[in-house]
Amino acid sequence: MIEARKLSKWYGSLLAVDDVSFRVERGEILGFLGPNGAGKTTTMRMLAGFILSDSGSAHVCGFGVSDDPLSAKACIGYLPEGAPLYGDMTPANLLKFALMLRRLPRKERTERINAVISSVELHEVLHRPIHTLSKGFKRRVALAQAIAHDPDVLILDEPTDGLDPNQKYEVRALLRSLARDKAIIISTHALEEVEALCTRAVVIAQGRIRVDDTPSNLRMMYQGSTMEEIFRIITSEKGKVDK
Repeated sequence: MIEARKLSKWYGSLLAVDDVSFRVERGEILGFLGPNGAGKTTTMRMLAGFILSDSGSAHVCGFGVSDDPLSAKACIGYLPEGAPLYGDMTPANLLKFALMLRRLPRKERTERINAVISSVELHEVLHRPIHTLSKGFKRRVALAQAIAHDPDVLILDEPTDGLDPNQKYEVRALLRSLARDKAIIISTHALEEVEALCTRAVVIAQGRIRVDDTPSNLRMMYQGSTMEEIFRIITSEKGKVDK
């Protein structure tokens, strides 16, 4: 469903992403982890077609993100870093606008909007300007627009950022239910989220993948260590790329 093939990205003299390759199948939730500046967001932007790679390729549902961007992006629900939104719009109008851009028929738009409002629990702020909402509600609106068209692939950068513990629990439950017939990548700094939600973890540091394994295998590999300790070991200068 999602495939990165030797993706690399330079920013001037900085190699931000270095020869990154991995695949995500239907039914998987991949936790994409790494310290700040590791290349997580850049990789996710390349997979979503938001920026182009300097070398390598990205494929979504069999479509090349560079070769056939419209077909690839039609399969993607993308939640970018920082949840950029139109502040003067209401959540209801934003969702309607997003689905119009996706060219969904009017009847289907109404059905999808009603479904996603219920899933993300936006009823109480549905007709308030987005700029008046709390950080948590803004994040939920941004998540709603990502899943509104029922895409096969979700690429979510910090989907629970700014949410309280109850809201995080609800969003994790939602993502588990969606993952039954989708492929999902989430970037997160919350290591407990990886254990609670993800079927696999890819850890990136200095632009290169250090580990691609299941959370349970990682705990076995580093016996007696917490996920936080495992993360520090893997992403340190001494962490082995082939661990």
